[in-house]
Amino acid sequence: MVERYVMSIDQGTTSTRCILFDHQGRLVSVVQREHQQHFPRPGWVEHDAVEIWHTLQRVVPQALSHADVGPDEVAAVGIANQRETTVLWDPRTGVPLGRAIVWQDTRTGSLVEDLRSRPGDEFFLRRCCLAPSTYFSAPRIRWLFDHVDGLRQRAEDGEVLFGTMESWLIWNLTGGPAGGIHITDVTNASRTMLMNISTLDWDEELLEFFEVPRSMLPEIRPSAETYGTARSVIPGVRISAALGDQQAALFGQTCFAPGEAKCTYGTGSFLLLNTGTDLVRSRHGLLTTVAYKIEDQPAVYALEGPIAVTGALVQWFRDRLGLISSAPEIETLARTVENNGGCYIVPAFSGLYAPHWRSDARGVIVGLTSYITKGHLARAVLEATGWQTREVVDAMNADSSLALKVLKVDGGMTSDNLLMQFLADVLDVPVVRPMAVETVSLGAAYAAGLAAGYWPDLEVLRRNWHRAAQWLPDMAPERRQAEYADWKRAVERSLGWIAPPPPP
Repeated sequence: MVERYVMSIDQGTTSTRCILFDHQGRLVSVVQREHQQHFPRPGWVEHDAVEIWHTLQRVVPQALSHADVGPDEVAAVGIANQRETTVLWDPRTGVPLGRAIVWQDTRTGSLVEDLRSRPGDEFFLRRCCLAPSTYFSAPRIRWLFDHVDGLRQRAEDGEVLFGTMESWLIWNLTGGPAGGIHITDVTNASRTMLMNISTLDWDEELLEFFEVPRSMLPEIRPSAETYGTARSVIPGVRISAALGDQQAALFGQTCFAPGEAKCTYGTGSFLLLNTGTDLVRSRHGLLTTVAYKIEDQPAVYALEGPIAVTGALVQWFRDRLGLISSAPEIETLARTVENNGGCYIVPAFSGLYAPHWRSDARGVIVGLTSYITKGHLARAVLEATGWQTREVVDAMNADSSLALKVLKVDGGMTSDNLLMQFLADVLDVPVVRPMAVETVSLGAAYAAGLAAGYWPDLEVLRRNWHRAAQWLPDMAPERRQAEYADWKRAVERSLGWIAPPPPP
């Protein structure tokens, strides 16, 4: 059979999606299924890794069936995944040792504060370019060792494996307890606080500090490379790529040159700037991360600014306040007013990520007067995404000589034209959206297809990229700076909030 397609599995925070793409990067078939979110305590967010594996077992055959193809017509599969989410499992049985701790989870807050004072941020920044945060995987492993009886000893005895979601899925696809491959790629490994950002290997000093046995960790491999073949679900198909979801989106947006950047607007938002093979160490609150590594080529790095709450603020406006009945309605409501009426919302529901990294920050609404209507609030909700993006872009421009010239965007929020125009206005650069909206899945497919020879080089992938829409700046500089100053004052209120103690 001719290998006609490349498959992408996008294991995200709320769902798992399987897509088939053809040579032109066109979507041929897609199936998506949500999984349950577990919130056992305030600040805790968990997933059932077995449920996610069973979901993958359902969506992959359905995607093949919808396209009326068999596994022998698939050249390769690439996996994109929610990053930092931590899974521990027993290699003998394949049973997870509790639920997966999700990247949004903040239970490690007190541990992280201890790390920041002892040994301090610089110890970590020199090795992994990540300051301690509840965002990353290593503090979660350490927390589990400290709170689950016998787990540390089991790990030292070789009875525990660690992985992020791509490791868990690849291990199961390639045999599980019967010889499954235990690997991760450099993009996911770079988000654990355990990988040395220069050597691209597990760092012995970090492992010793967090007391993590090397034997429980997956082997670190390139992002695009054939790791092996699947033995279940899609038997015989090459597994040829793995990338964290945001690096996959950068790849899918064909941001292959230094200075090219993308931002994915979903539940949260993630802005990545390609810095090439130069490792730029941020001093302005950004993350230095691996963007991708193709087989034996040098790794490409990126600066990243994660924003915790963007689309989630629209969901809050809909579900908690009940001011709209569907997410798209927020644009219509926001257009009923000409501006925000002096009202600003800082959505620090569980702290602020880049460039502040303050888990103690809390959400605030400032500028409320009797003049404010729900239309003003709707506009403030959308503008919060724009101003948070501006803070990240300012930090990137300060860290790198690669000043942002164009921002490529993707994700569900990019259908909001008012928001996209506001982004162009506050960033003072063109904002462009591609024809292919599934950029995370497309990036994983592109990487897998490159490794499998389905596509010959990056230039072919560039030619597949087509612009669907563009927004140009159209705001007076004086207004831009005045409103940004108001936003910064609102952020100061958020950072100055004295949080009450958590409930017992």
